[in-house]
Amino acid sequence: MVNLGNKSIKIKLFIFLLTFLSIIACNQSKYYVSKIEGKKIGLTNNLAQNDAIDNFVKPYRDHIDTDLNTILAYCPENLEKSKGKWQTNIGNFLADVTLSKGNTLFFKKENKTIDLCILNYGGIRSIIPKGNVTARNAFEIMPFENTTMVLILKGEQIVELTHYFISEKKPHPLSGITFEVDDTSAQHILIQGKPLENEKEYYVITSDYLANGGDNMLFFMKSIKKYDLNYKLRNIVIDYFKDVDTLVINNDVRVKEVIKL
Repeated sequence: MVNLGNKSIKIKLFIFLLTFLSIIACNQSKYYVSKIEGKKIGLTNNLAQNDAIDNFVKPYRDHIDTDLNTILAYCPENLEKSKGKWQTNIGNFLADVTLSKGNTLFFKKENKTIDLCILNYGGIRSIIPKGNVTARNAFEIMPFENTTMVLILKGEQIVELTHYFISEKKPHPLSGITFEVDDTSAQHILIQGKPLENEKEYYVITSDYLANGGDNMLFFMKSIKKYDLNYKLRNIVIDYFKDVDTLVINNDVRVKEVIKL
C-alpha cells in the first residue's frame, strides 16, 4: 500500500515556499531620491521659553566667566608673534614656560630632565596684552586641546629640527637650544649651553600634534621613545599664571643669522 500522507505534506510545503518567494520578489521595489527639500527651523520663537533657557544657563555661564576673568598675574609688555624673524617674545615665553613646567612633572614621573622645547608658530592664536592676565588669555592664545609629550631624539634628529626651522622661515617657539643660521644650515648648535652630540639622546617636549608629525615635523617620527605627560599646553600656561606675580619674559637671541661681509 502506498503512503501518500507524507508526500502530500511535502507537496503543500513546496507550493507554500514557491508562493512565499514569489511574494517577496514582487515586493522588492527600488526607491530613488527625486527631490531634497530643507527649511530653517528655529529652536523657539517663544520669548518666555527663551528667557527660561537663559535663566537656567545663567548661573553656569556666570560661574565660568568668573573663573576665566579672575586676575592671575601681570604681563609687563605686549606678547605677540607678529614681531620677530627668528624668534618672538611670546614664542620665547611659551617655550620657556612649557619647558619649565613640563620638566617639573617629567622629573617626578621619570626622574629625568627635559633638554629642549619646540612648539609651532601656527598654534599661537592670540596675544597676551600688557596688563593683567587671566585664564581667558590662556584660552585665547591656545584654544586647542593639545597635550604635551616628551620624545627622545638622537642628535642627528636635532640637526634635522634646525634644518626644518630654517626652511620654514617661521619663528617657531624654542627653548633650551640655540644656533646660528648660515644660509640653509645651522652652525654652533648648543643644547642647554653645550655643543650638540650626534649620537647623544635628547629629551624634547612638544605638543601631541607635533609629536605625531604635525606641521611636517617629520623628525619626530624617528623618536626612540615617547612619554605622554597628559598635561595640556593651555593648563601649563594657566598654572604658570597662578604661580607668579609678574610674567618673566626672556627676549634673548636663540636663533641668530650669520651676517656675511
